[in-house]
Amino acid sequence: MPRTTTPRPRAWQRMLSGRRLDLLDPTPIDIEIGDIAHGLAFVARWNGQTQGDWPYSVAEHSLLVEALFARADPAAPARWRLAALLHDAPEYVIGDMISPVKAAIGPDYGTLEARLATAIRLRFGLPAALPARVERAIKVADRLSAWAEATRLAGFATAEADRFFGRPDMALLDGMDLTLRPPVAVRAAFLERHAALLAQIDAEAPARGRA
Repeated sequence: MPRTTTPRPRAWQRMLSGRRLDLLDPTPIDIEIGDIAHGLAFVARWNGQTQGDWPYSVAEHSLLVEALFARADPAAPARWRLAALLHDAPEYVIGDMISPVKAAIGPDYGTLEARLATAIRLRFGLPAALPARVERAIKVADRLSAWAEATRLAGFATAEADRFFGRPDMALLDGMDLTLRPPVAVRAAFLERHAALLAQIDAEAPARGRA
């Protein structure tokens, strides 16, 4: 008697570019930077519980994390700076969930996020898995950004932010502005930074080939 198999479920998301992205089985070919920039510019950090007339978006956060990553390691290759810019890119389709919600959902959320992150990295010429040292450095910049956002925008006391995110290296935050801009302006800034990093990666490619 022939065996029957249950078709794998699909979870399609239609993007503004016209692409249809399967959230359960994403492929690099279905990922466009315009969709990422647009989505992240309209996703609010901190569930929107921040001061100001505009939400502090994931796109704005991503720009800050990339800047902090570069400030901590000015010699970092552009490809790792691009990885820092894209560290939260899966949230353009799955949103920015606070940690308690992620914990309540369980490991399935992490699996979904990891699949999307892998497809996004491959789409833009990055390795499927980043070197551990790069992951750690991006995480440090991410936590530093979260501390600054918490204390400057989300109403956290310094001691409270220290407990959640660790006491930061304040020198890295010196002069860093947490900008609140309309989503269209943040989207444009994200796209501009992405294009600049791709150009730097191309410029660095001959040097990598000689190494």
